Amino acid sequence: MRSHAQVVVIGGGVVGCSVLYHLTKFGWKDVVLVERSELTSGSTWHAAGGFHTLNSDPNIAKLQGYTIRLYKELEEISGQACGLHHVGGLTIATDSDRMDFLKAERAKHRYMDLETELVTPEEVRELCPVLNVDGVVGALYDPLDGHLDPAGTTHAYAVAARKQGAEIILRNRVIELNHESDGTWVVVTEQGTIETEYVVNAAGLWAREVGELAGVYHPLHPVEHQYLVTDDIPEVYEREEELPHVIDPGGETYFRQEGRGLVLGIYEQECELWAAEGTPWDFGHELLPDKLDRISEPLEKAFRRYPCLADAGIKAVINGPFTFAPDGNPLVGPYPGLKGYWCACAVMAGFSQGGGVGLTVAEWMIEGEPSSGVFAMDVSRFGDWATRAYTRDKVTENYRRRFAISFPNEELPAGRPLNTTPAYGMWQAQNAVFGAGYGLEAVNYFAPAGEARFEVPSFRRSNAFGPVGEECRAVRTAVGINEIHNFGKYEVIGPGAEEWLNRLLANRMPRVGRIALSPMLSDSGMLIGDLTVSRLSEDRFQIIGSSSAQAFHMRWFLDHLPDSGIGIRNVSLERIGFQIAGPDARELLSRVTRGDVSNSAFPFLSVMEMDVGLAPAIVCRITYTGDLGYEIYVPAGYQLALYEALIEAGEDLGLRPFGMRAMMSLRLEKSFGSWLREYKPDYTPAETGLDRFVAFQKPGFIGMEAAVRQRETPPRRRLVTLVVDADGADAWADEPIWHDGDVVGFVTSGGYAHFVEKSVALGFVPARLIEDDNVFEIEILGDRRPATLVGEPLFDPAGERMRG
Repeated sequence: MRSHAQVVVIGGGVVGCSVLYHLTKFGWKDVVLVERSELTSGSTWHAAGGFHTLNSDPNIAKLQGYTIRLYKELEEISGQACGLHHVGGLTIATDSDRMDFLKAERAKHRYMDLETELVTPEEVRELCPVLNVDGVVGALYDPLDGHLDPAGTTHAYAVAARKQGAEIILRNRVIELNHESDGTWVVVTEQGTIETEYVVNAAGLWAREVGELAGVYHPLHPVEHQYLVTDDIPEVYEREEELPHVIDPGGETYFRQEGRGLVLGIYEQECELWAAEGTPWDFGHELLPDKLDRISEPLEKAFRRYPCLADAGIKAVINGPFTFAPDGNPLVGPYPGLKGYWCACAVMAGFSQGGGVGLTVAEWMIEGEPSSGVFAMDVSRFGDWATRAYTRDKVTENYRRRFAISFPNEELPAGRPLNTTPAYGMWQAQNAVFGAGYGLEAVNYFAPAGEARFEVPSFRRSNAFGPVGEECRAVRTAVGINEIHNFGKYEVIGPGAEEWLNRLLANRMPRVGRIALSPMLSDSGMLIGDLTVSRLSEDRFQIIGSSSAQAFHMRWFLDHLPDSGIGIRNVSLERIGFQIAGPDARELLSRVTRGDVSNSAFPFLSVMEMDVGLAPAIVCRITYTGDLGYEIYVPAGYQLALYEALIEAGEDLGLRPFGMRAMMSLRLEKSFGSWLREYKPDYTPAETGLDRFVAFQKPGFIGMEAAVRQRETPPRRRLVTLVVDADGADAWADEPIWHDGDVVGFVTSGGYAHFVEKSVALGFVPARLIEDDNVFEIEILGDRRPATLVGEPLFDPAGERMRG
């Protein structure tokens, strides 16, 4: 066994072997995989082996498509058969909501080059004659779906990696991970010690334990999962062609052909977490005891859906554990604040996602960033707030919802409330309907008195439509108040702060008392931040960004922080407060402070420190509503005092609270983009219009060379605003944009702009088609709706209210 390697991958399941293979594919040969037992000795060996492309996140769906297409290449390189069966797959719908969901998925696939199609009940019967189509209203067919041999596929990755220079060491448990002062690692195993630059935790069922060796907790948990293998069934083996995969979400089951019989898998509501206190190191090729009583109700539904099961014998019952993260997506990438430690775990769909996970890790580690945005599986999407109890609750919820419809407006209840601000109880008393992001509760809207505090999940306009409209109109005609706790907030101090921020961010830093909007770019010039920088003094700055990106951004900040002269802190929960917005916002602020807040003394994009009511505050002349407004930040302990001062002073002005639903509606009518919608690592400043905030003449900022190249070569697509002739359902995100019968772009976000009374979508279209009043179509729930391009914001296009 070698004593040094560039990378040590821990775990010999399909994910670990894929990571190893992709590292060698990208040219790194000094790589080692260490496995405590044999290859596949975890969840891999007992997996059902199915693969599919369906995923709610477009980039993960693309990676799943990559994984499936990779298998042929893998067989050729390794000479090892993967046991591929490309039989296609059906996801059936038995109600209108499910059919809406499948229509939305099919529409999304149009611009992803995934050749799925919607089929009728008659076509379902033709594709799968053993399926009873009673109650079926339609289905989504994916020709890429299929199944494979889990062991053969894992060994194909391993053989290919070995051929390309990797080493695999079996029966060798890792017992220590020691982080050295220079950022390297010492991996202590049963057979010896390996010094390495990078450790990749691909330990599957043991990912928690390996994380603990490195001093970190990973929010994931094993869950028991059962499937049945039947004896021979004449209706199956007498066919000339293999049956397609079938998912029956309403019945909580999936099935596929296995030789002359069937495999029937179940995601039951009465699920059971496994190994809550930790996975035993000596667990391996065992199965868990059968628990058929837990799946009796789904089995009854399966017998009705697949009548051929009624006379089939059961050859085997497989009950084995596999791991989920709280949201069901993998945990991938460099762990924030721990140099050289990487994650490739919680991959519950290893044969759909394993290839994509391996590709992502290799690209990121070797080239500095993945080729597409992968925030949906970035380990940084969870922070320290994701406790063990939270993880258990969310994993249970996610398992139960494996086949549930994902509505765009749905807020799931498990693990909530977790983090709240002092204002939480006050909002509850006002009938607030809450959502949650990054573990923190935030008001979505305020339900009318006497109505339930619950937004009905829907692809169409929900019961929130009326109340949100009232909140929007209150802001635009008087003044509204909204909590601003759910931004990421960072304080940067030190004599080198300006120099560092000028390198980190693409815009120039503002002078004292002013605010600058700035993109943050990766080395390749892609957007990794859309930040607001306030300069409070010569050596003190406040940075505002997306709440969901706190760990993502802190990882980047810390990775580029010099050894001395600068300090940075995440103050997101320490520094909270409210924004006030609307034509009467200045009058309201003037009543609660002795400072001069006139437009001449406190112009747009200014920042001042002043007392507001009884509270010491940082007040920023900016608002995401696009109206006249102010963001008022105070220490958390002063939040309620600030609220009382504002409410009392604003009573005669018609001051009204508004939530995030209204805020997102108001920003649409200003064509303001949003992080992870319009702005994310898949896009460039030139494509999104953020190049107007790039100081191209400023030397030495990260991503400068790429940004200059992008400016010199105009982008082929650009972000635009479209007004949609909607019919009770607005665009949300990922809908295809059509022009002259072809799909030419996609929606990044959308909704109803209540004050201007128009359905609005933001999205990317080819630059050659951008001209005012050009007509497109947006496919919403299978219906192509006319959409007209508008070249300026629908509200206050000149920005007179915002700047006045």
